[in-house]
Amino acid sequence: MSSSRIEILNEGGLRQDGRRPYELRSIAMTFTPHPTADGSATMQQGLTTVSATVFGPREPKGQSRGQVRHDQAFITVEVGEAAWAQQGGGKRTREVAAAVRDTFEPVVMLHLYPRTEISVYIQVLGSDGGILSTAINATTLALIDAGVAMSDYITSLSIGLHLTQPLLDLSSPEESDIPHLVIASLPGTGKVTLATLETRIHVDRFEEMVDVGVEACRILHGEMREEVRRRTGRVVERMQMGQGHGAAGS
Repeated sequence: MSSSRIEILNEGGLRQDGRRPYELRSIAMTFTPHPTADGSATMQQGLTTVSATVFGPREPKGQSRGQVRHDQAFITVEVGEAAWAQQGGGKRTREVAAAVRDTFEPVVMLHLYPRTEISVYIQVLGSDGGILSTAINATTLALIDAGVAMSDYITSLSIGLHLTQPLLDLSSPEESDIPHLVIASLPGTGKVTLATLETRIHVDRFEEMVDVGVEACRILHGEMREEVRRRTGRVVERMQMGQGHGAAGS
């Protein structure tokens, strides 16, 4: 039993920000045009905001040439933080970069792009918990925007444990006060591609937390897929308008 420094759940079963245990934070997704990138997206979960920008698949340059694979592409990830969002410095950004790369390598169809590099640049613009999961979700959208083939979406959420009660999508105060893990999963199969555990949790509780997280990731996938559909519709509409103008001018 943990002794919390903050009141995790009040007598009414609500968290500090008024959410119920399984309630996600508000979500906002935007595809953000970038002058030189192949894909770009911003994901906001509560007060945590992360942008992801994708370059490639492209011919490796500079030091990256040493990583060339003749039969498939390779992924590089860099993470930066706005000055007001910094938490943990360089070590934390390196850990996030490595986790994002490891999460996407099995899911991106690298064999379709031999001898190329797919570069992902992640910028943390606002931080209130869930940086890794928000970065993974933003990267999924940016890769889709870039037209990079993947076997499925990857969606990610944090799950905490207050006494015996799992909590979804933790804020920063919750992350710092209770045991928690971050999972990423493939909504189509429910397969977990990432599970990072910050503290020791009994195996029975761990399994319950993963099950709750996978189901929540499916719900998040539905919202992300809907945003992708809306974006695709807007792109098709602009193309049709352009063709109409071309025909009118011919």
